[in-house]
Amino acid sequence: MNKREFKDKVYSELAKVAKAMANPHRLEIIDLLAQGPCSVEQLANYTGMSVANASQHLQTLKNAKLVQISRSGNFINYSLTSEDVFFAWAGLRELGLEYNAEAQKLIRDFRKGYKSNMNAVDADELARMIEKDEIILLDVRPEVEYKRGHIHSAMSIPIEKLEAHIKKLPKRKMIVAYCRGPFCFFADEAVALLQKKGFNAVRMDKGFPEWVDKGYPVENAQTIN
Repeated sequence: MNKREFKDKVYSELAKVAKAMANPHRLEIIDLLAQGPCSVEQLANYTGMSVANASQHLQTLKNAKLVQISRSGNFINYSLTSEDVFFAWAGLRELGLEYNAEAQKLIRDFRKGYKSNMNAVDADELARMIEKDEIILLDVRPEVEYKRGHIHSAMSIPIEKLEAHIKKLPKRKMIVAYCRGPFCFFADEAVALLQKKGFNAVRMDKGFPEWVDKGYPVENAQTIN
């Protein structure tokens, strides 16, 4: 094999990874699997796809070695093959948001619909606030995702349960809500509701995977009754 043949072959192999990611549904699946393992039925529900379509996209990602399966009896769960898959997606996401003005505008305009002060704190600032016991931290993702892992000291109140539990929250501290990441709007919904009820509330600017990426501590489930 000469140098030209080598380059053609190695770039072709690597292009398979890029091709597998070059689809909006598969990027969303990677984002969701960054929260933890999911069944194809869960992914279909989260993405609004049929089970058959979600399964096809998962097979493409699996063929590219980006996701893997695990079996428990008759149940099959999908997960990212390693955290490097999320890092690759996060890098692509940041590159796109840096240079794609339309993507930035879409996010800005969508968030305006919540009609609230959408100030946000990053992971480093959040870690400092937690250490100084300055805030109440809410994980507003689905409870199953919280149970797989969450930011230490966070309590679980899924967004659909927040209004029912809002009277249990103290108003003496700032409340920080977080969810799956910058394209997940559970935290924005939570902040809008909390501010409407008179709470001092902000969202984390990204989400749980970015917290993990920073190496900050995580822990297991603690739910509010």
